[in-house]
Amino acid sequence: MKDKILIANRGEIALRIMQACEDLGLDFVVIYTAADEQSEHVRRNLDPRSHRRRAWRVASYTDPNDILAVADHTKCTAIHPGYGFFSEDFRFARRVTIRDHPLIFIGPKWEVIKSLGDKINTRKVANQLEIPIIPGTDGPIYNEIDAEEIARRLLEDQADRNIQQPSVLVKAAAGGGGLGIEEVKEIQQFRRVYRQVQNYAKRQFGHAGVLIEQCLRDYNHLEVQLLGSRHEERVHFGTRNCTIQSSGRQKRLEAAPGFDNSCFPYEFDAPAVQEQIVAYSLKLAAHVRYDNIGTWEWIVSRQGQPYLLEVNTRIQVENDVSARISYLKNQHPNLIREQIRLGLGDKLGYSQHDIKFDGASIELRIVAEDVTRGFAPWIGTISRFSYPTHQWSAVYTHVSLDRPYAIPSDYDPNLALVLVWGDSMAEAKQRARQFILEMVIEGRNSAGAAITTNLQYLADNLDRLLTF
Repeated sequence: MKDKILIANRGEIALRIMQACEDLGLDFVVIYTAADEQSEHVRRNLDPRSHRRRAWRVASYTDPNDILAVADHTKCTAIHPGYGFFSEDFRFARRVTIRDHPLIFIGPKWEVIKSLGDKINTRKVANQLEIPIIPGTDGPIYNEIDAEEIARRLLEDQADRNIQQPSVLVKAAAGGGGLGIEEVKEIQQFRRVYRQVQNYAKRQFGHAGVLIEQCLRDYNHLEVQLLGSRHEERVHFGTRNCTIQSSGRQKRLEAAPGFDNSCFPYEFDAPAVQEQIVAYSLKLAAHVRYDNIGTWEWIVSRQGQPYLLEVNTRIQVENDVSARISYLKNQHPNLIREQIRLGLGDKLGYSQHDIKFDGASIELRIVAEDVTRGFAPWIGTISRFSYPTHQWSAVYTHVSLDRPYAIPSDYDPNLALVLVWGDSMAEAKQRARQFILEMVIEGRNSAGAAITTNLQYLADNLDRLLTF
């Protein structure tokens, strides 16, 4: 009997998982909330062959009982969590796999999610393996007096090394995706910020542990895309650069490979640094016996010093920017399809030698937001949404193309992901500019004001890609 997947997510990632299931010949069902009734993943409700219902309404994407009830009712054998929501919740992954009617969790083993999902434990393991990490605490800090003393030492150390504008980051140990992080520049601010982050951590993650780290300013944010199987096989799909982010540390532009000598005169051997962080990432993955898709996030200083930031034990929004510079049997791999296949127990079927890298790619995150007001979300109804079709581009969107689409206020107003690629980074940038000019988004909010998007911001920042 073939597996049947419950897709426990929304928006473009739900659509991409649906397509991957269809490519693999797997049946699937999706869930949605009242706010998402107009989403494209819900409109594809009926199975075109059997005309059976595929979309099931739930109260929330974060209600495990609702989700498991749908899985049991529809006789699913596996759950794909996408990204966000339950994707890095080891408790949910454990519950799914050990219940009376167990399901396959499309992702790493819950033990691995637990191990790497905790930044503190990741730092400890990295230290053991002599993988460089950002200076800071190696354990959870619960006492604000102890935390303040650590912050004081980090600030003084930066001053002793003549670092301009020394500061520390106060981070929720169980956080991720740029959430639960605050910067402190003066020790007098520390206790207030510490209490704020700790309260947030308790409320959002159920874990009051807090990390204190040196804040690095002049750096690039690189990622290594790894893929593993349950048969002790692991490969990588290169590096990508995610440095250009919103004021809330949400990524807006990504590019692969992670560095490109045509973009900036680096003070270090860029290819060597990329090879180094790939090797470190594979070393940690082997140590924890990583068995699905995952992303190792790194910070690289202007001098070329890498520091491991964290590990994301899930598919990421930007997975395809890595796939577009990778070639497997002369084709771009579909990493979501690979994730599902390996999550269901398949062997990899290829080795690192079979993966070739060529060219450059860029991802544009199209968001309804006002970048002049701190990336404030814009909520309203889109009346026209159109984009060009090119052999060198791909678009992932849940926005309806043939009727008005009301942006739900319940979620971030992400509209689309646009991938462009070319033989060089210069060509990829030129194509990204062309695509932005050809894209049309029209709409108005309840006050009659025209839609505000980040398209111009993306165009203005293309030349900043891969630079310091």
